[in-house]
Amino acid sequence: MSAGISLYHYLTLGGFLFALSVVGIFMNRRNLIVLLMAIELMLLAVNMNFVAFSHYLGDMAGQVFVFFILTVAAAESAIGLAILVVLFRNRATIAVDELDTLKG
Repeated sequence: MSAGISLYHYLTLGGFLFALSVVGIFMNRRNLIVLLMAIELMLLAVNMNFVAFSHYLGDMAGQVFVFFILTVAAAESAIGLAILVVLFRNRATIAVDELDTLKG
């Protein structure tokens, strides 16, 4: 019996992180920063599963997908934080309940 880490361990950890991020999204509906962090955690859990499958199957396609997902996630974070700064300057709050209407 080997003492190494198997695919099951990676998938279990990825599933736990994904479930934790879903709970974070549904439990916290007040703070926009925590919602963005939960979305990023969800993307990282999916990325870990891609890398684990890529390693155990001997295929590089999963790691290429991770590269593109991280690029999109970085852009999403930058745009989300920029919108957050603008909303905080205009309304002096980042509470999601008070940001229900956006006027152009």
